[in-house]
Amino acid sequence: MKKSANFIKNITLLGQFSFSLITPLLLCLAISWWLSTHTLIGSWIYILGFFFGLGGSGMFAYKFYLSVIKKDEADKTDKKISFNDHL
Repeated sequence: MKKSANFIKNITLLGQFSFSLITPLLLCLAISWWLSTHTLIGSWIYILGFFFGLGGSGMFAYKFYLSVIKKDEADKTDKKISFNDHL
């Protein structure tokens, strides 16, 4: 039972990570599309939207990486053996 709950938790986290990674790119491209259709800005705006979207996704990935590293370091330092917890 615990393994299936852990599996479902990991799948959910993977889906959330994927959604958070793709959202900045899609949002910047949607803003680029809106600017291209509603103003006189040319199609070159899509290039800027793509690079800004990649930048936002990269920033999210970097922050996520830092949080995982921080959690791993905290887990390593918290493993103290007490009277009832050995072996």
